Amino acid sequence: MKLVTVVGARPQFIKASVVSMALADVCNEVIVHTGQHYDHNMSDVFFEELNIPKPAYNLGVGSGTHGKQTGEMLIKIEEVLMREKPDAMLVYGDTNSTLAGALAAVKLHIPVLHVEAGLRSFNRRMPEEINRVLTDHISNLLFCPTETAVRNLTKEGVTAGVQNSGDVMLDSVLHFSKLARNNPEKTAIFAQLGIQPKQYRLATLHRAETTDGGLPAIARIFRAFERLPQKVVIPIHPRTRALAEQAVSQYGFRNIQLIDPVGYLEMLLLTSNACQVLTDSGGLQKEAWFLEVPCVTLRSETEWLETLAGNWNVLSALDTDEIYDKAVNTKVDPAARMKKPFGDGNASGKIADALSRMGENAT
Repeated sequence: MKLVTVVGARPQFIKASVVSMALADVCNEVIVHTGQHYDHNMSDVFFEELNIPKPAYNLGVGSGTHGKQTGEMLIKIEEVLMREKPDAMLVYGDTNSTLAGALAAVKLHIPVLHVEAGLRSFNRRMPEEINRVLTDHISNLLFCPTETAVRNLTKEGVTAGVQNSGDVMLDSVLHFSKLARNNPEKTAIFAQLGIQPKQYRLATLHRAETTDGGLPAIARIFRAFERLPQKVVIPIHPRTRALAEQAVSQYGFRNIQLIDPVGYLEMLLLTSNACQVLTDSGGLQKEAWFLEVPCVTLRSETEWLETLAGNWNVLSALDTDEIYDKAVNTKVDPAARMKKPFGDGNASGKIADALSRMGENAT
């Protein structure tokens, strides 16, 4: 069985790392990197340290408007599919790469497999929400990370091919956290940054809703960070770099430490050793939950409702006082962690089993 997998962004590289390992004995996987994340620290480093098979194709699409980026991906992925003639297409998550891959495949009558299906923020202003909804409705196999995701699809009339596989990100965190802890080259990051475990907070900012407000919006967030009793370390996303550096320079923030993006192993170490995470990322709020680190999500909604139990994750508007209040005064309930809503850490194996059955049925 030949499978084409489309990836293009950091979260997809991380998911693909464990799924591709599980698929190695099941199918011939052809990986296509769209180039949506093209910066070395956001792309190449992940393939190198996570031992992901080198992409057979790098489409080099890069940044651009949603229409331009998705359109260029659609054209180039279609060309790959016509050349490779795969039995199925595998896509991850909710990026423009996801939608372009799914659309190109379905137009050529190639079955689409969607990992991390069924997530909903119910905010149609988010480009990611549009991407995930459309992808779900044209997919043949939908691998849901939670029962909530399964229920979301049922409400939309999508029931065929749906299964709760568990969350592949949990697989990744369990597998790579151990590698990170045992790698002196990676654990050296604390000395390099001059920080001590549990004596700092970790933050990331990259969503359009965060950055579209320009310098005033970033400054509101940074004013809250400035008031916190621990230093706030921010691996800075390329989209946010100029605004963040301008805010720190113009307003003289001293409690904020901007650093270059780091690899996944270092990010796991920074997350697990932070006393708190503050983020607008969908993936990091969940990784914080896996690693038992309290999180403040700088959004008005989350796809990961399970993380809200016991205040392990709380939502905050992009308001200085609210961010500060949620960061300082939220108390978590350890008992809320007794359930395992994201599965048992073997989602990748379940996906591989489903593909194996699919291949057997096709012969």
